[in-house]
Amino acid sequence: MKKMSFLAISAAALFSVAAMAETSANLLLHGECDHSNMQYRPGEEMAFTLKLQGDSPVEAGKYSVVWTRKGDDGKQEEGKFEVKPNEPMVVKTSLDCPGFVYIYAELKDSEMKTVKSTHKNSNGGKVCFHGGAGVEIEKLETVPEPKDFDEFWAKQKQLLAKVPIKAERKEIPCKNNQVRIYEVKIDCAGPRPVTGYLTIPTAADSGKKFPARAEFHGYSDNRIHRAPGGGPNNVVVLNINAHGYELGRDDQFYKDFYASIRKNGHSYALNESPDTPADELYFNGMVLRVMRALQYLKSLPEWDGQHLIASGGSQGGLQTMWAAGCGEGVTEANPTVTWGCDIGGQKVPNRIHIGWGIKFTNPGLLYYDAVNFAKRIPSTCRVNITRAGMGDYTCPPSGVAMSYNAMKCPKRIHWVQGSTHGYVPPAPQQVLDISANGF
Repeated sequence: MKKMSFLAISAAALFSVAAMAETSANLLLHGECDHSNMQYRPGEEMAFTLKLQGDSPVEAGKYSVVWTRKGDDGKQEEGKFEVKPNEPMVVKTSLDCPGFVYIYAELKDSEMKTVKSTHKNSNGGKVCFHGGAGVEIEKLETVPEPKDFDEFWAKQKQLLAKVPIKAERKEIPCKNNQVRIYEVKIDCAGPRPVTGYLTIPTAADSGKKFPARAEFHGYSDNRIHRAPGGGPNNVVVLNINAHGYELGRDDQFYKDFYASIRKNGHSYALNESPDTPADELYFNGMVLRVMRALQYLKSLPEWDGQHLIASGGSQGGLQTMWAAGCGEGVTEANPTVTWGCDIGGQKVPNRIHIGWGIKFTNPGLLYYDAVNFAKRIPSTCRVNITRAGMGDYTCPPSGVAMSYNAMKCPKRIHWVQGSTHGYVPPAPQQVLDISANGF
């Protein structure tokens, strides 16, 4: 009897484990719309075709695709397809106003559980699609900027000018004998200095001059800025962290640092107090450090005096827009998936703001909005937005489009269907490149 009882329990346990097991498949969910430029007229029908790609067999009754449509008209729709071999799945919708439609679709098994993707190009381990399309996106505008925007920044620049451009440099080992690496700390107005790593080609020893590039980091509340192993031998590069913390400390130091800059139960800059003055917001010190980094690069004898470049992604893209629009003479800016565009749009009825990001809790944040800096980028600077995702709702497409619209300089933007903040679907992709003003 004991043996039979044990077998019965074992069988039940095995059944329980099997029931809990995830369904997995070597599949991707590809999506594209019927207009190759991903743009439509108001009220025009949009048709999004979804297809499964990969090696796992697709049998009738095995899978379903559930989808949700959201839009800048405030409307939401949902639906479901039973996946059948060689039968297209088409989501049809429209939008009556300037803005974007967002389509999210996900593969489910016969029990309506999420299917885990084992495909090497999966999006976060799911078989899913994040995408969309636009309507008259050239007409999108952000909320009004502060009336004293320029006066505010003139005052901040005066404070920065009172601090001499003085740096401490320490050479550190480099794997490339054509480059030297320095740990740098540059005096700056605000709570902390500029800190980062400077690489200079050794050819500068013979008097050769080079373009200079400032590089900025994406958002993180635990990133430790480590020294690079090398650098390019044809450009001077200053790679700075967003915070100006000390370099070369132990992990506990950085854990404590990030804990110290948390505010209102959130990581830095995400949930500012409503009554904090605009010049005391966390972003203020970050902008001052961006300006000082550019000023320092221009002071270097190795700089060619002509080419000043800024680049970065996400939060680094926001810093790149600050760099281009702050008046320090940047000649080329390369932001990607730019964060911090249209921060005030969260208060606009129906505008889509999904997911993680800056909460518009303080009107002073408008002094730091990438769109307002975009308006001030001079015609002497070329801006290439190297990627904007139709499915990126960390940096919503509407805001990135507004930053592009606001520029009067030579400009280009690269839209990618099915791309989220950190994911780019494998080729072939549905993409759109738009340029203007002689780019």
